[in-house]
Amino acid sequence: PYRIVITGRTKHFINAFGEEVMVANTDAALSEACRRDGRARVSEYTAAPCFFLDEGKGRHEWLIEFEEPPRDLAAFTSDLDTALRALNSDYDAKRYEDMTLKPLQLTLAPRGLFHRWLEQQGKLGGQHKVPRLSGNRRYLDELLSLLPSTTQPSQE
Repeated sequence: PYRIVITGRTKHFINAFGEEVMVANTDAALSEACRRDGRARVSEYTAAPCFFLDEGKGRHEWLIEFEEPPRDLAAFTSDLDTALRALNSDYDAKRYEDMTLKPLQLTLAPRGLFHRWLEQQGKLGGQHKVPRLSGNRRYLDELLSLLPSTTQPSQE
């Protein structure tokens, strides 16, 4: 009989607004944004939804630790959003004229932040990995709380 083997981070996705974003989408979008930048190299990242309940809208909030930062963070963020839209038609539909999703927000993580967080969770080494995507903000908020207050993103 046929056997199906499922590997990778199958529990990690964002579908808070019907966008159905999977890790394969975000990995490919990051790769494209890095290629366009010509210099940027990502070491770790995570993303989660951000809700604007009063507007009935949201966005994806990303935290990225770079091995090599992009030349222009705003251009990189725009390229990442554009690449994600090209790779995922559901995300693109929600981003159309900011109907449901606003442009993504990106915060730079200082080197070692994800490593430090994994260590605090007792999950350093072995098969423990940083959760790339989550439908809730638990991981992202824990990581953001470790940032110095001068680098924390502003909340709208």
